[in-house]
Amino acid sequence: MILHLHLVRHGQTYFNRYNRLQGWSNSPLTESGVADAVKAGEKLRGVEFAAAYCSDTTRAQQTAERILDINEQAGHVRPKLVSDMHFREQFYGYYEGLDMAMAWYAAGAPHGVKTYNEIVERYGLAASRDFLKEADPFHDAESDSEYWTRVEGAFALIAANPNLKDGDDVLQISHGNTLLSLAHRFGGPDLDLSERPANGSVTVLDFDTAKPFGHAVTVASYNR
Repeated sequence: MILHLHLVRHGQTYFNRYNRLQGWSNSPLTESGVADAVKAGEKLRGVEFAAAYCSDTTRAQQTAERILDINEQAGHVRPKLVSDMHFREQFYGYYEGLDMAMAWYAAGAPHGVKTYNEIVERYGLAASRDFLKEADPFHDAESDSEYWTRVEGAFALIAANPNLKDGDDVLQISHGNTLLSLAHRFGGPDLDLSERPANGSVTVLDFDTAKPFGHAVTVASYNR
């Protein structure tokens, strides 16, 4: 069964505005963030969603409800919104809510790099998670393997939905680093990942529920 997942990055939050790490911590949408959600809803008003998912965070739930409001007003049947922790952003542990530059310096400096981009360029995206966990004095931040195990659980929840059928469109409210991570893993060498997904942007994934997760996802479009 092939499902078309429409992944929307939640609208701008106050932590986004203040350039702070925001994983499992909760920050509501700004006025601009509400506008981001409305803009995404207008992009998707013509799509009939068979299901809708988001993380159990305020920013994701607020974004989802705005999009579903617009979709319903356009004449579509409103699916029940499922909120679950498996759809959360990467967990940054001790560094939740900290200025991003300070956090990534703490993670990268012991390895000779000072920024997130430098970590990724020299060591790869997986290392950014492992380095942050290593730097976390409590070691609560998610390692790369812990992160992907949880994300795979989110896709398993979608695949297990007995009401979905081949070709269905599914709404999923996602998060910036998760969208970037999915694009890095499944997008292929020709996908331009020079920019992080914008708040309110839409990324479309084709998800083959019959395949193992590592081979189940194709990026149809990114950061639109």
